[in-house]
Amino acid sequence: MALAVIAPTLFAADITGKVTLKGTPPPEKEIAPLMNDPICGKLHTAPVKTRFYVVDASGNLADVVVSLKGVSGKSTGASATPAVVDQKGCEYAPYVFAVQTGQKINVKNSDPVLHNVHPTPAVAGNKEENKAQMPNGPDLTFAFEKPEPFLKFACNVHPWMFAYASVFDHPYFAVTGKDGTFKIANVPPGKYTIEAQHRKGGVVTQEITVEGDKKVDFTIELKGQ
Repeated sequence: MALAVIAPTLFAADITGKVTLKGTPPPEKEIAPLMNDPICGKLHTAPVKTRFYVVDASGNLADVVVSLKGVSGKSTGASATPAVVDQKGCEYAPYVFAVQTGQKINVKNSDPVLHNVHPTPAVAGNKEENKAQMPNGPDLTFAFEKPEPFLKFACNVHPWMFAYASVFDHPYFAVTGKDGTFKIANVPPGKYTIEAQHRKGGVVTQEITVEGDKKVDFTIELKGQ
């Protein structure tokens, strides 16, 4: 089990790094029902594909959730800036995001169609809800009280629509961007296990000691290659 030894926050540092993918992921598939939908299809000028592995030509991997393990009870979610998720082009954006326990998630609908926002938690204590949202309607707000990786959001009106929220009870996490980079800010000095988790690619960890700003890179290797 990961054990974190945390010193006072006087000399808090930043952990930065990059996640790359080793191996060739399976090709993404076109979402035919979206393009065939009489309204949603007109919102796109090119075929829309799944987003299982968002990786560039250099192997930089997006949508990886990087976090410190063994840290708990540190959530500042009640006072944290709300996360924002939009429904645009009949897709959720972002596809993968992360929040703290108790942190508000404001969901927008920028589309000219009705959506329903349906988070389906797998952890007891996190509430399942299912709320309709009219075109350009008021934001819907959600929050979750228990840590949970990749809590799924769906839209039952448009069954290809999914997003995933990782929930932590501390603020020490980040999600990699399209260039594979991440930054976890204001980490107190100490020894930690740091984890990089991709929804399809799995989990890798490292042991680190934070005594100042730290750089940590990860490689996620596809199995069977």
